[in-house]
Parts: sequence; C-alpha cells; structure tokens
Amino acid sequence: MAHAYAEPPFRIGAFDLDDAAYVIVVCSGPGVFAGDALRQSIRVRSGALAVLTSQSALQVHPGHAAPATIRHEYRLDPDAELHCHWDPVIPFAGASVSQQFDIEADATSRLYWSDALMAGRLGRGEAWQFEAFAHELRLRVAGALTYLERFRVTPRDRALTAPWMAGDAGYFATTLVKHGRVDAGAAEALHRRFENLPASRVAVDAIESGLLVARLIAADGATFAGVRAALRRTAVESIFGRPNLLGRK
Repeated sequence: MAHAYAEPPFRIGAFDLDDAAYVIVVCSGPGVFAGDALRQSIRVRSGALAVLTSQSALQVHPGHAAPATIRHEYRLDPDAELHCHWDPVIPFAGASVSQQFDIEADATSRLYWSDALMAGRLGRGEAWQFEAFAHELRLRVAGALTYLERFRVTPRDRALTAPWMAGDAGYFATTLVKHGRVDAGAAEALHRRFENLPASRVAVDAIESGLLVARLIAADGATFAGVRAALRRTAVESIFGRPNLLGRK
C-alpha cells in the first residue's frame, strides 16, 4: 500500500495475500447513528491487486437527526484489479440510512464487487421495521455509465413481504464482475450453477461483454452466507483464475 489514512471510527488492517494487498476496513464504533456521515475513498494504481472487506456487518441505529450517510468512492487505474466483498448492512428498527457506491474503472481494469443488506435484526423479529433505506451503486467504465442500481425502501409504505417483492427473504446481495473473460456463456454457466438451490434465489446475467451482474436473495443467514461465498469462489476461480484471493478474516 502506497498510502493509507483513516479517522475514527475507521481503522485499516493490511496484510499480504500472496500477490495481493488484503485490506480489512474496521468500523471500531458500535455502528452508524442518525446524522453520521461516513466516507471511504480508494484508488488502485496500475498493475496493483487489492482485496477489500469489512470486519463485520455494519449496524445502523435509529435516531431523530438526519439519516446516516455512507459514501464509497473507488478509482481503478489501467490494469488495476480490485475485489470488494462487504458484510451486510443491518438497519435497526426506526433507522434511516442512505448509502452510495461510486466506482470509476478503466477499460482494462478488473473488478469483483459484492455488497449486501439484511432486512433488519431478524433474530429479534425486526424484519422491515427500519424507517428508510436508500441505495445507489454506480459503475462507470472509461467515463461511460455502465451499470446503475438505485432504490429507496420505506417499509411502512408498502408490503415488502408480498410474493412478487421480497417474499420471505430477509437477505439480499448484488455482485458485479468486470473482466475480459465475461461473456454470455460465463454468465449462463453461473446462473445454471446456482438457479435451483433451496431457500435462496440467484439470477446472473451479462449486461455487456466483460460485465455481469448477479442478484441473490435468501430466507436465512446460513443459506445466504453459504451461497454468497460459493458464488464468489466460483467467479474468482473460473473467471479471474485466482483461488488464492479467497482469504479469511
């Protein structure tokens, strides 16, 4: 790592993972509170390989101030490679949060991205009891908008447990893979590999040559974690050819 700087509540732990920089971003506080504004800015230089992850799920607490805001900015230089696998965000009952991920990638860079959301503290019966959750994931490649995912969920305004919406699912994840080996065949192979697993639903599609998106929902945490890890392992091994990047925290 050429440069690292963090202010509380963030801490950074960096390790060697074969030929990669393995970075764990730690939120040392009890979570995110109303009115908090957290920001991360990451740049991966040309030829560098980095693996980023969080220490644990990010808890969002309720409050009477403005919604908590989370902003991530990433820049991938030519021939840079970045793998991000984030633990879920958990909005507590009454919490309100807005998160935004902006990724600027060179055409020759490579990316594995996975973010996740829980519907609340499900073990305490708090499914869909948060006030509001706003999310935006934006990927630009060579300056052009390539993928945009944007939604705002306000559970009190609609029945999210309807079968045509979330149903019985309480765990959700989006995965993006940007790599020269991605094509319709690679996306189809991943889709067929995971489409009929019990207690979860996975859909994979190639947005364009070199980019695929996978969406995962599950009804329980163990299934969600297992399927998400298997999806990551399959993509990293079959597309990136880098099984050594599957490090553990």
